[in-house]
Amino acid sequence: IESGGQVSDSGTLTAEKGEWQIRVDGVRRPAAGIITHIGEVVQGSPRVGDTTVAQVDGARRADIQRNHTATHLLHAALRTVLGPHVKQAGSLVAPDRLRFDFVHFGPVTPEQSTKIERIVNAQVYRNVPVTTEVRSTDEAIAAGAMALFGEKYGDEVRVLSMGLDADKNYSVELCGGTHVRRTGDIGLFK
Repeated sequence: IESGGQVSDSGTLTAEKGEWQIRVDGVRRPAAGIITHIGEVVQGSPRVGDTTVAQVDGARRADIQRNHTATHLLHAALRTVLGPHVKQAGSLVAPDRLRFDFVHFGPVTPEQSTKIERIVNAQVYRNVPVTTEVRSTDEAIAAGAMALFGEKYGDEVRVLSMGLDADKNYSVELCGGTHVRRTGDIGLFK
């Protein structure tokens, strides 16, 4: 499901006995509690009541996870280099790229850009665990987790933590997206 800038999974829905298949190109949540799959029937004719097997495109999901985790490290590095006033203002997390929109009072210089890239890659090279835990929203924010641009959060949230900076987590944010298990899984950030 597309949320927080992360594109949705894709894959297939196949009848248990293989009589039909749907190529799933995306997933949407048009209303609370309703999930729809967007795609095309590529074989046979699906029927109401058929037992279905869902298969996510694992390679594409892994690319999305790498880019999503990198956006969190990028956000922390931007705040380190440019200042704590930097706040995320949007993003796109896709299998082939990431885009990170942020608020700052001027353009990023080439020297700052190089420093940001080096900081992110230092966290990648450390190959530390990426951890998630479910906490109450108030408890998570009180413990220092960053909540982003007025998003609406429920009573409980997922807190994503990773990286090292002076014996503490380098990045701690509220996030419901998919991520790698260790920062080294990102590979390289450019």
